[in-house]
Amino acid sequence: MSTACTHPILSCAEAKALEVGLLTTEAGEWDAMQRAGAALAAALTEDALEIGGLGEAPRLLVLAGKGHNGGDALLAAQRLLADRARGSADVVFPFGAAPLRPLAHRAFEQLQRALPGRVRVLDLAQLKRAFSSYDACLDGVFGFQFRPPLDESVAELLAWINTHPRLRVRAAVDLPSGLGDAGQGKTVFRADFTYCTGSVKSPVVAPANAAFVGRARYLDLGFFSQDTGSPTAPRVLLPTVLGPLAALRAAQSDKRTFGHLVVVGGSRDYPGAVLMAVQAALRSGVGLLTACVPERLVPEYAAKFPEAMWVGWPENAAGGLSTEAVDLIAEKVGRATALVLGPGLGAAPETLAAAEELVRRVSVPLLLDADALRPDIVWAATGKRAVLTPHAGEWQRLGGRTGVEPAKGAAGGGETIAVLKGCPTRIATFPRRSETGAILNAGVAGNTCYSFFGGPVLARGGSGDLLAGLIGGLLAQAPDDLWLAAARGVVWHGLAADRLARDRGQVAVQTTQWLEYLRPALHCADHVIP
Repeated sequence: MSTACTHPILSCAEAKALEVGLLTTEAGEWDAMQRAGAALAAALTEDALEIGGLGEAPRLLVLAGKGHNGGDALLAAQRLLADRARGSADVVFPFGAAPLRPLAHRAFEQLQRALPGRVRVLDLAQLKRAFSSYDACLDGVFGFQFRPPLDESVAELLAWINTHPRLRVRAAVDLPSGLGDAGQGKTVFRADFTYCTGSVKSPVVAPANAAFVGRARYLDLGFFSQDTGSPTAPRVLLPTVLGPLAALRAAQSDKRTFGHLVVVGGSRDYPGAVLMAVQAALRSGVGLLTACVPERLVPEYAAKFPEAMWVGWPENAAGGLSTEAVDLIAEKVGRATALVLGPGLGAAPETLAAAEELVRRVSVPLLLDADALRPDIVWAATGKRAVLTPHAGEWQRLGGRTGVEPAKGAAGGGETIAVLKGCPTRIATFPRRSETGAILNAGVAGNTCYSFFGGPVLARGGSGDLLAGLIGGLLAQAPDDLWLAAARGVVWHGLAADRLARDRGQVAVQTTQWLEYLRPALHCADHVIP
C-alpha cells in the first residue's frame, strides 16, 4: 500500500493531537477555519448538483455549536450565499449565541456583515413554527470531541431536523453531531453527506455509523504535508493516485508497452456483462485486449467493438463456458499480462468447474468478479496474484464477516487484494482462507484503504462489470502492483460516477453512460477532490 496517495484515518483523540500541534496560534486556527468553510461550500455546491443544484436563491439552515465546527458551518454558509444575492440563511444556536467561542463568534459576525438582512437567528420553537423549506442544512453543532450524553434540547432539535420533510440536503461538518470516539448520543444527525475537514475520523468509517454518515467526503486542508502515519493503519484514498495516468505517455511507446488483457465471460443468460467489462477495459489505456466469449456472441460483439480481439469458445449445454474451452483460453492467457474472469459467466456446474481449472492453470495476475467469486475458484487462486471484487452478497457467499483484523496475504503465499464494493468501497489485503475456501478472519482494519468517491448512481446493474474491466485494464498495464491497479480503478470509477450524477442526476441514467465521464474524471484539475 502506498502512502503517497493516501492519508491516515485518525481516532478523534489523534485528530485533536494533530490539530493542537499544527494550529498553535489563533491566526492559524482562523486560517484553517476559512479554508474549511471554503472547501465545505465548494463540495456541497458540487454534490447538490445530483439533485439539480442549490439554485440562485437557496435557503440555508445552519446549526452552529459553540466551537470551531459551528464556525466552519457559518463560514461555509457565507461562501454559499456570497454570489447568490437572493439566498438567505436561518441560524440556530442550540446553546445560545452567548457561549460561542471567539472564532465561532467572529465567523457569525462576518456572516452578518457579508449578508445584511439575509440572516435570521431562530430558536427551536421559532424554527418549528416557521416550518420553512430549506435547500441545505449544515450541521455544525458538535465537533469530534463530542462525549455523550446529549442534551435533551439538542436531541430534540436533531430529531426534528432528521424528519423534516422539506429539507433537500443534510450536510454534516466533520462528523454528524452525536458521534464521537466515546460512542453515540441519544440522537444523531442523519447526514446525506459528511464532509471530513482536515482529516478523516474513525467514526466516519465505522459500519455501525453508516446510516448517520451518509456519503463521506474528505476535504484535505493540507494537514498531512508531512505524513508520518503508519502505512498499515486504515487510510483514505486521494485523487492524486490517478496523476500518472493523466501524464504524457512516452513517445516511443507501442501497444505492447501498455499490457495485454484477456477478459473471459459471457453466457446465454448474461450476454451483456462481459460486453460492459470489455468497454471499460478499452477505456483503461490497455494496449491489447482479447475477449473470450461464447461462440455465438463473437460476430455481433466484434462488429460493435473491433478494437478487441474476439475469441469464441465452445459452449456447454447451458450456453456457458465448457471444459473444452480451457485449453484454448489458457493458451491466449499465456501471452497476456493479466486476466479478468467472471462477468456474465453464469453459474452452471460445468462453467464453474471450467473456471476453477482455468484459474489453476494460469500464472498471470488475475481479477475474479461476479460468478467467479466462488469459494472453490477463489481457493484455486491460492499462491497466485489476484484481485477480488465482491459486492456485499458475494462477500457473504465467500464466507466474509466483519469486525476481525485481516491477515496479510493468503494461504500458500501469493498476493490477494479484495475490493469490497459499497459505501464506502474498501480495498484490503484479503484474509487467510481455509482449505474449503472459507474466509477465516475477514475484517476492515489493517492494510485497508477507503474510497469516498461514487454514490447511488452506481446502484444499478452493470456498474460492477465496468469496474472489473477498468481495474483489469490497469492491472494489465501494471501487473507488478495489484494494490495500485485496484486503487486507481476504484478512484477513477467513483470520480466518473460523481460526474455522471452531477451532470445527469442519479435516476434517469444508463450504466454505460458512465464511460463518457472517464476522461473528465482522469483530467480533473490537479486531481483534487471535485
